[in-house]
Amino acid sequence: MVGRYRSVQVSNGNTIPTHSRPSYHGAYLAIWTVIPALLLLTVWTAADNPVFEYFTAQQLPAAYHEQSDAQQSLTMNVVESIAEGLPHLTPREDEILRKARYGFVTNDTAREVLSENGVILGSAPEPYVIQAAIYLADLRATARLVLPAVCFLLAAGCFFWAYRNIAPALRARTYVERTMTAGLFAASTVAVLTTVGIVLSVLFETIHFFQLVPPQDYFFGTVWDPRFSAAGSGGSEGQFGLLPLLWGTMYISLVALLVAVPVGLFAAIYMSEYAGPKVRTIAKPLLEILAGIPTIVYGFFALVTFGPFMRDAGAAVGLDISASSVLTAGIVMGVMIIPFVSSLSDDIINAVPNSLREGSYGLGATQSETIKRVILPAALPGIVGAILLAASRAIGETMIVVLAAGIAANLTLNPFEQVTTITVKIVSQLTGDLEFNSPQTLVAFALGLTLFVITLGLNIYALYIVRKYREQYE
Repeated sequence: MVGRYRSVQVSNGNTIPTHSRPSYHGAYLAIWTVIPALLLLTVWTAADNPVFEYFTAQQLPAAYHEQSDAQQSLTMNVVESIAEGLPHLTPREDEILRKARYGFVTNDTAREVLSENGVILGSAPEPYVIQAAIYLADLRATARLVLPAVCFLLAAGCFFWAYRNIAPALRARTYVERTMTAGLFAASTVAVLTTVGIVLSVLFETIHFFQLVPPQDYFFGTVWDPRFSAAGSGGSEGQFGLLPLLWGTMYISLVALLVAVPVGLFAAIYMSEYAGPKVRTIAKPLLEILAGIPTIVYGFFALVTFGPFMRDAGAAVGLDISASSVLTAGIVMGVMIIPFVSSLSDDIINAVPNSLREGSYGLGATQSETIKRVILPAALPGIVGAILLAASRAIGETMIVVLAAGIAANLTLNPFEQVTTITVKIVSQLTGDLEFNSPQTLVAFALGLTLFVITLGLNIYALYIVRKYREQYE
């Protein structure tokens, strides 16, 4: 039979052909030992929080179940915070908190004990909240003890079951190969499913937002002023105009690209066409170090050094330049994304066949003419892709904008004034103890979906450019 290995086992003097090699039998045994326990661990990890919260909610009084969804969410957040702080308490502090659930200790005393251990609460917790938190903490402690034991017993049981199935005729190789194929397929779908999940979750919350705020006020509004209302009030005060944020995002990204594209492209041309091997081995790694610097470092550099420098330089020539401005954020961000343009463009230019260069030189063209008329057109699809990648990186930047451009949503053409971007407002709208179903919070999902559509448009345009020009050089 094709594919059958003629390894044999001796049993009562007879030779029995085996279907699979011993290594496949070992892999078969390992799969049955590890995968079931791993699946149990994954399911348990994904389901334990909802299950524990459900059982904890049953411990709360009837008044809790009569509250609105927002108020129930706030109460459960307090319970979660207290439960997370309980393991850090000393025995004496734990005893104080357990007495507080029965009213033997005042709520203010319990709050002080929790605050000393990093659990900051807006008000003194009620006894029933402390009781629920203790119950939740006990559930989690029990789960931490039970889960390893259950996983070990499951792995041991599957091991012995698989070991008993090992026989010369066992088609272990087929089973192992099918399992590996299934694993590779699952790994390849993770990115797709993650993207779909993110898009759907953001889309549903965006639809909820547009049920509270008219779409025309969002897409065509010129004022961004989301006034937060108290939790539970259901207020929809404020203005949610997208245009100031969209303009600030595009304005800063444009300034960044005006800095990064010429510098990065010229650096790539120099390193690939003019620089010698010694210069290239030193210059390219030094240039790529810029990509490894955390963005918060760029932000501090802009806030402490570059912003004041721009302000003082502007004052010296009679210009009123704010330390936090479009120009400051754009230039610093442009420096940050230079490696995205230079490194990718360098690799793309080096990938252009030497036959094109030699043909150009054979026709009498100089090196600069060859670069302009042959190499750059041939590498144009890849260079456009590198530029659009840098643009996407600039559009999604947050920390540099916060520290270098400010948080004021201004609709202005003046590059010396403060503006802000979509990403900054997404963070600010989701920061703090806020009512999740209010327009002030749901607008963050609308902003996220807007940013996703912009990035998707850039990617589609990049594919269009690549396909259009690739046909000319294939």
